[in-house]
Amino acid sequence: MPIRSIAAVLLLLLALYGVWKATPLLSGPVLTLQSPSDGEVFADGAVLVSGVASHTEKLTLNGAPLLIDRDGNFTTTLDIPPGSAILSLTVTDRFGRKNTESRAVFVPLH
Repeated sequence: MPIRSIAAVLLLLLALYGVWKATPLLSGPVLTLQSPSDGEVFADGAVLVSGVASHTEKLTLNGAPLLIDRDGNFTTTLDIPPGSAILSLTVTDRFGRKNTESRAVFVPLH
Protein backbone atom coordinates (compact mmCIF):
# COMPACT_ATOMS: atom_id res chain seq x y z
CA MET A 1 0.00 0.00 0.00
CA PRO A 2 2.68 2.60 0.83
CA ILE A 3 4.45 1.88 -2.46
CA ARG A 4 1.27 2.67 -4.40
CA SER A 5 0.82 5.92 -2.48
CA ILE A 6 4.41 6.96 -3.15
CA ALA A 7 4.06 6.07 -6.83
CA ALA A 8 0.81 8.06 -7.10
CA VAL A 9 2.41 11.11 -5.48
CA LEU A 10 5.44 10.86 -7.78
CA LEU A 11 3.20 10.61 -10.86
CA LEU A 12 1.19 13.59 -9.71
CA LEU A 13 4.37 15.61 -9.13
CA LEU A 14 5.68 14.59 -12.56
CA ALA A 15 2.42 15.66 -14.22
CA LEU A 16 2.45 19.01 -12.40
CA TYR A 17 6.07 19.58 -13.44
CA GLY A 18 5.17 18.83 -17.06
CA VAL A 19 2.30 21.33 -17.00
CA TRP A 20 4.54 23.96 -15.38
CA LYS A 21 7.25 23.53 -18.03
CA ALA A 22 4.77 23.43 -20.94
CA THR A 23 2.82 26.55 -19.97
CA PRO A 24 5.15 29.06 -21.74
CA LEU A 25 5.16 26.93 -24.88
CA LEU A 26 1.38 26.66 -24.88
CA SER A 27 0.79 30.35 -24.18
CA GLY A 28 2.50 31.54 -27.37
CA PRO A 29 5.04 34.30 -28.07
CA VAL A 30 5.47 37.23 -25.70
CA LEU A 31 6.60 40.74 -26.69
CA THR A 32 7.57 43.37 -24.14
CA LEU A 33 8.33 46.72 -25.79
CA GLN A 34 10.46 48.93 -23.53
CA SER A 35 11.02 51.82 -25.94
CA PRO A 36 9.47 53.92 -27.44
CA SER A 37 6.39 54.73 -25.43
CA ASP A 38 3.18 55.45 -27.33
CA GLY A 39 2.97 59.07 -28.50
CA GLU A 40 6.60 59.83 -27.66
CA VAL A 41 8.19 62.84 -29.40
CA PHE A 42 11.71 62.60 -30.85
CA ALA A 43 13.17 66.01 -31.67
CA ASP A 44 16.14 64.65 -33.63
CA GLY A 45 14.26 61.87 -35.44
CA ALA A 46 16.39 59.07 -33.94
CA VAL A 47 13.97 56.54 -32.44
CA LEU A 48 15.36 53.82 -30.19
CA VAL A 49 13.30 50.64 -30.40
CA SER A 50 14.09 48.07 -27.71
CA GLY A 51 12.46 45.29 -25.77
CA VAL A 52 12.34 41.58 -25.08
CA ALA A 53 10.77 38.82 -27.16
CA SER A 54 10.34 35.40 -25.61
CA HIS A 55 9.07 32.07 -26.90
CA THR A 56 9.50 33.38 -30.42
CA GLU A 57 11.11 32.29 -33.64
CA LYS A 58 10.75 35.52 -35.62
CA LEU A 59 10.53 39.25 -34.84
CA THR A 60 9.63 41.90 -37.40
CA LEU A 61 9.49 45.68 -37.25
CA ASN A 62 7.05 47.04 -39.85
CA GLY A 63 7.52 43.79 -41.78
CA ALA A 64 11.35 43.81 -41.76
CA PRO A 65 13.20 41.18 -39.72
CA LEU A 66 14.80 42.30 -36.47
CA LEU A 67 17.56 40.35 -34.71
CA ILE A 68 17.05 38.89 -31.24
CA ASP A 69 19.93 37.91 -28.96
CA ARG A 70 20.14 34.66 -27.00
CA ASP A 71 18.14 36.11 -24.09
CA GLY A 72 15.41 37.54 -26.35
CA ASN A 73 16.61 41.16 -26.17
CA PHE A 74 16.46 43.38 -29.23
CA THR A 75 17.42 46.95 -30.00
CA THR A 76 17.64 49.12 -33.09
CA THR A 77 17.63 52.82 -33.92
CA LEU A 78 15.45 54.23 -36.68
CA ASP A 79 15.80 57.61 -38.38
CA ILE A 80 12.24 58.87 -38.80
CA PRO A 81 11.50 61.88 -41.03
CA PRO A 82 9.43 64.77 -39.61
CA GLY A 83 5.83 63.86 -38.99
CA SER A 84 4.18 60.92 -37.31
CA ALA A 85 4.92 57.23 -37.74
CA ILE A 86 3.46 54.01 -36.44
CA LEU A 87 5.92 51.29 -35.47
CA SER A 88 4.49 47.79 -35.51
CA LEU A 89 6.46 44.91 -33.99
CA THR A 90 5.27 41.34 -34.45
CA VAL A 91 6.62 38.17 -32.85
CA THR A 92 5.80 34.76 -34.30
CA ASP A 93 6.45 31.40 -32.65
CA ARG A 94 7.27 28.14 -34.42
CA PHE A 95 3.58 27.22 -34.54
CA GLY A 96 2.65 30.42 -36.40
CA ARG A 97 1.01 32.15 -33.43
CA LYS A 98 1.57 35.91 -33.44
CA ASN A 99 1.59 38.80 -31.01
CA THR A 100 1.79 42.44 -32.18
CA GLU A 101 2.57 45.69 -30.37
CA SER A 102 2.25 49.11 -32.04
CA ARG A 103 3.55 52.52 -31.02
CA ALA A 104 2.86 55.94 -32.55
CA VAL A 105 5.85 58.31 -32.52
CA PHE A 106 6.21 61.91 -33.65
CA VAL A 107 9.12 63.93 -35.04
CA PRO A 108 8.44 67.71 -35.10
CA LEU A 109 9.43 69.97 -37.99
CA HIS A 110 12.59 71.94 -37.29
